[in-house]
Amino acid sequence: MEINWDSQSLLVLGMSGLVFILVGAIMYFFPPKKINHLYGYRTPKSMASQERWDFSQKYSSVLLIISGVIIVPLGVIISLLPISQKADILLSVPILLLTVILFFIKTERELKKRFGKN
Repeated sequence: MEINWDSQSLLVLGMSGLVFILVGAIMYFFPPKKINHLYGYRTPKSMASQERWDFSQKYSSVLLIISGVIIVPLGVIISLLPISQKADILLSVPILLLTVILFFIKTERELKKRFGKN
């Protein structure tokens, strides 16, 4: 088996995964100190207090790195499959969207679990 370097999965999942890892590492080592509307994990729950903000920055950055570490190999695996470009896209894009959706759901659930509804 040989990697198909023209594979959309390498672009969609591989590059997105690398961006997730890079951004997650930057956010982990240089988290935004104060609640802001420009940089960091910004949702109503995460911006409700400084304590929630600080927690959500660390938690989401680790989750972002883990997500990247998972989807990069998936992109490589899909690029090894003998499938059409259309099938390649139909596999890669939903995986990326599902990863992003799960990232938000997991972070919001953890905020709720740790800090309650309010």
